[in-house]
Amino acid sequence: MQVTFWGVRGSIACPAKTHLRYGGNTSCVEVAVGDERFIFDAGTGIRPLGASMLRDDNRQGTILLSHTHWDHIQGFPFFAPAFDPKRSFRILAGHLPPSLGGIRSVLAGQMAEPNFPVPLEIMRGNLEFEDFSAGDSFNLSSRVRVRTTALNHPNDATAYRIEGEGVAVCYVTDTEHVIGKPDQNILGLIEGADLLIYDSTYTDEEFTTKIGWGHSTWQEAVRLSVAGKVKRLAIFHHEPDHNDTFMRAVEVEARGLFANSFVAREGQVVNVVKSKGRSSR
Repeated sequence: MQVTFWGVRGSIACPAKTHLRYGGNTSCVEVAVGDERFIFDAGTGIRPLGASMLRDDNRQGTILLSHTHWDHIQGFPFFAPAFDPKRSFRILAGHLPPSLGGIRSVLAGQMAEPNFPVPLEIMRGNLEFEDFSAGDSFNLSSRVRVRTTALNHPNDATAYRIEGEGVAVCYVTDTEHVIGKPDQNILGLIEGADLLIYDSTYTDEEFTTKIGWGHSTWQEAVRLSVAGKVKRLAIFHHEPDHNDTFMRAVEVEARGLFANSFVAREGQVVNVVKSKGRSSR
């Protein structure tokens, strides 16, 4: 698998010079398995991903949404391949109650007047919208399978474990942990994963004043990684006020506790391969 981080920021995009090293676009991660493309979330990072897909003439993909808070879907109306009738995309979500009408209805609402000048229908690509229930497992293709679990977040969210080519990558954002009580749903999902991408919005020190906001810490990411025997950890969903200097210090401290950890950077590419129980970069 090849993992590309197109957006690593949480809450709001930060195109400031103080965020150059780690990036300012909101959540979007691409996982390539051979010629198949799987896209986690549609924050502002999906816009440059779309430009890349047009350059490479990728004709299809699957978008897996953790949830539909604005920072995870605000790039969708600017995803250029979705406007091309020669391209096809499946768009999946597992957190929405039937009363909201499903993922198509929610994405259409984002693009309805007066929020946006053109409707969802202007997207001429072959778009298939599918809803499932967090906790479901299913095949995404003949060689790729996904497992899911529910997360602790306002309005709910879904975590994913994508498995293929003998390796596993887990995408776990947005979620709030309970101090001293590791989330057993998450531990069951991430056990033995080659790469864990985890919501590390806060530090443990900041967290005590943010309980109820629906996010976790990089220290909890380390604790889960150790308990779940994860091979590598990507610290993800950076708080907007955490600039390059702050994130560099987090990376140094995190590596002191868990050597195979790193702070995800916009544009970073990580190759995850099956190799004697270790993943490589």
